[in-house]
Amino acid sequence: MTPHASTEVTTVSSAILDPLMAVNPAGPRITYYDDATGERIELSTATLANWAAKTANLLRDELGATPGSRVAVLLPAHWQTAAVLFGVWWIGCEVVLDGGSSSSEGSACDIALCTADRLDEADAAVSAGPGMGEVAVLSLDPFGKPVPDLPVGVTDYATSVRVHGDQIVAERHPGDALGGRSVADVLAAAQSSAAAQGLTAEDRIMSSAGWDTADDVIDHLLAVYAVGASLVQVANPDSQVLERRRHTEKVTRSSL
Repeated sequence: MTPHASTEVTTVSSAILDPLMAVNPAGPRITYYDDATGERIELSTATLANWAAKTANLLRDELGATPGSRVAVLLPAHWQTAAVLFGVWWIGCEVVLDGGSSSSEGSACDIALCTADRLDEADAAVSAGPGMGEVAVLSLDPFGKPVPDLPVGVTDYATSVRVHGDQIVAERHPGDALGGRSVADVLAAAQSSAAAQGLTAEDRIMSSAGWDTADDVIDHLLAVYAVGASLVQVANPDSQVLERRRHTEKVTRSSL
């Protein structure tokens, strides 16, 4: 099954994913390599959307997210991170990439998603305000292995997300989308970035750029998808295999 979104564009996820689903749901949307481990994972548009919908349902139904909730995303550039970002946006929540460290007291994040090595940052992000928020940890394991020895009260993403549905209805009244920017501002910035980079729907872009800031996410993820292009995201790039990969993956642009 594929996610169903409202016909009215109201979220970053529906604005980006719905047109891609309409044009080419089976086409590759993100191909992820980790040259340190030999991992290769490829997700079609439909599979990415399914993962995003499952994440959205986990956030809303298990972790208590509501439109306008602030969600700290403390994760590397990874295919699961893409699913998390679109999941957050689909239910009208705001992605916060610095864990709320630049926010005033009382504006802490409601939820944090992180890797195990950033659990302290996640705890700080959700405990800086008047209440204690929820934390979910991602192993980023390609086979969905859970994170071992998690503290009591911390959710294991891989274990929890699999039981949630892969359909979602886009939130009609979302809050800010990304670091205080509205949905409209984020979408406009993605279009502007794509134009400045000269991206087209025919492009297949190989990149090792991080998604650590709002501008990173806009330039290296959303701009790619805003024009219908696809992404080959490489972690720990090995220079000895990159040229061959450019040919096998039919890469048209590379930032490596």
